[in-house]
Amino acid sequence: MFDATVREGVLRVRRPETRWLSTGWNGGRSRGDAAYNASVPEGFDRTDLGAYRDERLARARFETGTAPPTLFTGVSMSHARGARLGPVIAYATAGLSNPATLPMEPERAAADADAGGTERDAATPTSEPSRRPGTVNLIVGTTRRLADGAAANLVAVAAEAKAATLLATAGVPGTTSDAVVVGDDPTGEPAAFSGSATPVGSAARVCVRDAVRASLRSRYPDGDYPGPPADAEHGVVGDDRATVFEP
Repeated sequence: MFDATVREGVLRVRRPETRWLSTGWNGGRSRGDAAYNASVPEGFDRTDLGAYRDERLARARFETGTAPPTLFTGVSMSHARGARLGPVIAYATAGLSNPATLPMEPERAAADADAGGTERDAATPTSEPSRRPGTVNLIVGTTRRLADGAAANLVAVAAEAKAATLLATAGVPGTTSDAVVVGDDPTGEPAAFSGSATPVGSAARVCVRDAVRASLRSRYPDGDYPGPPADAEHGVVGDDRATVFEP
């Protein structure tokens, strides 16, 4: 299985010769012995993330000769939690200072219509929210050998489980900067699929749920989550409407 070590505010999830797929900074596919999740200080504004990653890993005495997948968060690694089931393990850090929601009846669009305005065209970009370090980061590993599509789908399975857990627990599906890393063993038993009805997908959903809930309990022991997303200083609400059409 995957080994985890925390030093100097950095979580290392290690299994030799693992294949990784990351949605985070400098993400994509890679192969190596470890993936990382690093806490950043309040007010963090570094843009040279490659150099910063190398500094942090060196400070934590994690030796690497490559550019390993690395996530960043404002959440302390003291709140990192893991969960294991069958062929899957998941590690989570959960912070909700910058919640992102998608209401099913957008208030802004309704208000625009009432005022006689026109709905914003689907191709018109909205203002991009400020990037903030608070986030929900996941590192999910399996001892199975995933097909390329199954690895990509496991990212979606993990994100879905994270959203369901946060909605049930804190009333939000995620934050503006959530990220997922999945890893699989290229020498393991093959798995062509990773959907929720498969051994890998089913275990991943449970592991993500339990790891995220445990991290939330650690980070917010009194259940005192940040206020409603519309009122949160760094939150974002998807209250526009797109133009819907038949293909």
